[in-house]
Amino acid sequence: MSEWNVENMVEIKLKQPDDFLKVRETLSRIGIASKKDKKLYQSCHILHKQGRYFIVHFKELFGLDGKKTNFSDEDIQRRNTIVKLLIDWGLVEIVDVTRIEKQAPLSQIKVISFKEKKDWILETKYNIGKKRQTEDVGNKPAN
Repeated sequence: MSEWNVENMVEIKLKQPDDFLKVRETLSRIGIASKKDKKLYQSCHILHKQGRYFIVHFKELFGLDGKKTNFSDEDIQRRNTIVKLLIDWGLVEIVDVTRIEKQAPLSQIKVISFKEKKDWILETKYNIGKKRQTEDVGNKPAN
């Protein structure tokens, strides 16, 4: 996929307007895990563009920014499985179900419960609307 546009993304509808924050928080607990480090790399984000909502893989966001990315079929399938989970949990509705036909096995995705969240390091590889910063508190200058 060399060019990203709306037709390449999975559009969803929120059940309630304030569900955006619920979906964003839930997505922060779904991704690829490094069990030895207890670190989870978030796979997908919710994107709000021109009154529409999309569930996008972080590599799609790099593509939307015009950056080179290696967004693979496996990434697409993982994104689709995550969207299906959000649907199954009653958090979102999908606009076009054919967009998520190809899915990855659940064994490729780690879902951390809200209760377990404090025991894990949650990492994002893309921050919507922010410049990427390191979170090294020890190196912050004193005010």
